[in-house]
Amino acid sequence: MHPATDNRPATDNFPATDNRPALLLSMGRGVADRLLTDAHRTRLAALTRTDPALVAHDLTTPTPRVAAALAEAEILLTCWGAPPLTAAVLDRAPRLRAVVHAAGSVKHHITEACWERGLAVTSAAAANALPVAEYTLAAILFAGKRILHSALRYGEVRTDQAWTADSAAWGNYRRTVGIVGASRIGRRVIELLRPFDFEVLLHDPYVEPAEARELGVELVDLDSLCARSSIVSVHAPQLPSTYRMIRAPHLAAMPDGATLINTARGSLIDETALLPHLRTGRLHAVLDVTDPEVPAPDSPLWTLPNVLLTPHVAGSLGNELHRMADQALGEVERYGRGEPFLDAVRPADLTRSA
Repeated sequence: MHPATDNRPATDNFPATDNRPALLLSMGRGVADRLLTDAHRTRLAALTRTDPALVAHDLTTPTPRVAAALAEAEILLTCWGAPPLTAAVLDRAPRLRAVVHAAGSVKHHITEACWERGLAVTSAAAANALPVAEYTLAAILFAGKRILHSALRYGEVRTDQAWTADSAAWGNYRRTVGIVGASRIGRRVIELLRPFDFEVLLHDPYVEPAEARELGVELVDLDSLCARSSIVSVHAPQLPSTYRMIRAPHLAAMPDGATLINTARGSLIDETALLPHLRTGRLHAVLDVTDPEVPAPDSPLWTLPNVLLTPHVAGSLGNELHRMADQALGEVERYGRGEPFLDAVRPADLTRSA
């Protein structure tokens, strides 16, 4: 039995002898409807004492119903848009022991007060990494085949053409791909690239040579990676130390015709330095994130033919949210059995991760 369940008072819905942990959903409006299927809600009700229809959007000035549920909650199940768990909020949650986040980063809502309280925290970052890696793999393969260019050109000429005359530098055979950051996503991309005939370079200051050998990559500095790679894919976390980490010298060093892929955060790339290379067509880019997140209406990123701009859709979308829910409910079940989280988040992790 968990400490917070001892001597639990009876409520209108649950008897005092029910030892399942009390759980409260807390996330942005509409998120729970996209995250949880009916099957998820049924499983959640079996694992915990919860009202699957009650979702807390505001914990600072909660409604009486939310305040009562928060006071009883042993677990918070959070996702995108979850309100910050400040010291004042935690004061209203005396039984709270764990936060299960059904998404990636917990930095928005897990505060220092949570760590001081000793809360156990877990995240579905591993589940959210999979679609980002899949998007990246598709972008890498399409970049090598110059799919964006050939599709646009085909639409212009609308006739048969001697494409082989334009394609001498195209193709994915023994192409060099540079991965910036051995994050969960970066490692998954490396794994997905193994069946292909690529040379894979990696830059990550926290990876040792022996680990790089195990990953099957060549560990290099960022200057070398950019200079040698015909495709550079960015997977580093957004930290003060990674702000504008891809700068003018790195971009200038990239080979003519190289492609830069960014599915991490827009702030990692100096877009002011990137734009001249894109305007001339010397470089290509696949950008799922930008800085600012939505480019200015007059930004050339919208119209350049060598830029594929997508609206931050590489992460979990549509039914991919259900994978994150599956992982989160697995962690809830482990907690209920008194087992440690499989994918726990610790304060030290956040100095190196998103």
